[in-house]
Amino acid sequence: MSIYAYQAMDAGGKLIRGHIDASNLSDLELRLKRMELDLIDCKILERRALFFRKRRVKRSDLINFCFYIEQLSGAGVPMLEALADLRDSLDHPRLREIVADLIENIEGGLQLSQAMAKHPDTFDPTFVSLVMAGEQSGKIAEVFLNLTETLKWEDELASQTKKLLMYPAFVGTIVFGVTFFLMIYLVPQLVGFIKNMGGTLPFHTRALIFVSGIFVKYWYLILAIPVLARVGLAILVRTNPRARYKADDVKLRVWMIGPILRKIILARFANFFALMYASGITILDCIKLSERIVSNKVLEGGLKRAGQLISEGQSVTAGFEAVGIFPPLVVRMLKVGESTGSLDKALRNVSYFYNRDVKESIEKVQTMIEPIMTVILGTILGWIMLSVLGPIYDTISKIKM
Repeated sequence: MSIYAYQAMDAGGKLIRGHIDASNLSDLELRLKRMELDLIDCKILERRALFFRKRRVKRSDLINFCFYIEQLSGAGVPMLEALADLRDSLDHPRLREIVADLIENIEGGLQLSQAMAKHPDTFDPTFVSLVMAGEQSGKIAEVFLNLTETLKWEDELASQTKKLLMYPAFVGTIVFGVTFFLMIYLVPQLVGFIKNMGGTLPFHTRALIFVSGIFVKYWYLILAIPVLARVGLAILVRTNPRARYKADDVKLRVWMIGPILRKIILARFANFFALMYASGITILDCIKLSERIVSNKVLEGGLKRAGQLISEGQSVTAGFEAVGIFPPLVVRMLKVGESTGSLDKALRNVSYFYNRDVKESIEKVQTMIEPIMTVILGTILGWIMLSVLGPIYDTISKIKM
């Protein structure tokens, strides 16, 4: 099949642009007709061109998708009609094409989950497995309701993660920019004045002149090395499994930020595990699907070992306790949930526990970062002032004598 970039017009006369898979021009026109679009123009796209043009389906789009399906299926509307109504109301061209393809595959005899599995870039294996469990249990509306709430929670968690990482990066960039300006522009202007005063310069003044000289001579390296190091590290992590494991391990150990990232990942794991378990997915399948959710090789390895121990006959609590993923408090919560037969409820409590802890920890980190960055910037400015004013004061003192 080829990928066509098309221009089409909807029933209201609005011009729609997008791309879609089709065997030939007739197949393209037929697919667009099912989307209630009239073809105006088209051309075949190369795969490389598609990479740059393809608009990704965001989490917010998935939330709207799940909410719409939950509302209509809960009201008793057949799935095909619900998808058709959703397709007609979508403004997102990529998601509209995906929904149209879902309709086409369901009409061809596939289940909704099987049709979704053909779009792994939009519907991950966990999403597909939950929909499949809802189809088998007859609780598809309930599954989409849980997915809506979970995706909203995940979106909030992602926002907190960005806040945790972006704030220190922003403040650090400001401090680096101020330091760069002082060393490149201000200090060189004062160096000539200081040297002309004569006398022996103190060590901290000579150190300032030396550091400033490095900035002036090698400013391009100072700017390029961090960028090149970041790119090289990213390539190494993608291509080398050992480097990826080590990088993920370092992320979990970084001062202040590492423990919070661990809590964010474990909160996400516990929430999705509870959702999958409550939907009727077996514990071992829940663990296997959760390995992709954590997106961290260290915790992924721990889940694999826990799954292996559970498959060998150990309890869920014993398996997680043996690999040391969760702290003792969480292990006790799992033990109570397993003994009372409400493991999903216990896992939701774990998720709530971590989520609350993450919010408090992020607030503490932000509170600590501000004075730390102020102290760093003040230390740099104090060093420059002491290095410049010190020799001037010594010269004035000698003149008075």
